[in-house]
Amino acid sequence: MIKLLGISGSLRKASYNTALLRAAQALVPPDVELELVTLQGIPLYDGDLEQAQGIPEGVIALKQKVLACDGLLIATPEYNNGIPGVLKNALDWLSRPPKETAAVFGDLAVALLGATPGGMGTVHAQTAWLPVLKALGVRTWSGSRLLASRAGQLFDEQGVLTDEAMRKQLRAFVAGFAVFASSHRRA
Repeated sequence: MIKLLGISGSLRKASYNTALLRAAQALVPPDVELELVTLQGIPLYDGDLEQAQGIPEGVIALKQKVLACDGLLIATPEYNNGIPGVLKNALDWLSRPPKETAAVFGDLAVALLGATPGGMGTVHAQTAWLPVLKALGVRTWSGSRLLASRAGQLFDEQGVLTDEAMRKQLRAFVAGFAVFASSHRRA
């Protein structure tokens, strides 16, 4: 069984990125498990807080999920042509303390996807993530790109993916990433 973890970089209840991950979860191959998480409850990174209280419980729980997965799907919104602060903040917390960064991220298979109401998809955000992911030491999958633009036309009011072309693209994307994650499992 290939274990994937999907992190939505949006806190909105009606997030298109969370909906995209839910759709991916329904489309995974039979030998793949995709667990979804949001970043609710992760505090803003503060070195003084870390020194006084240690790593917050929500971060520890998320870190355990990342350590247990074979691959990480990051569903990133795009805010002002860049990466969302809440998602960057979570990865910053996950890299703490620095001596654990390699254990959490080193050689982890990671794929980026994203949904946005705009017409460009999340191309700028996905590109902006590349130096961050390189610094963390992950293996970024570049076998495919998934940019769900005009997301309001792809999902219904309940957040269900209704666009058949996007469903087909998402199914192929997740299957391809699962193969990559399986063949690049961490030691």
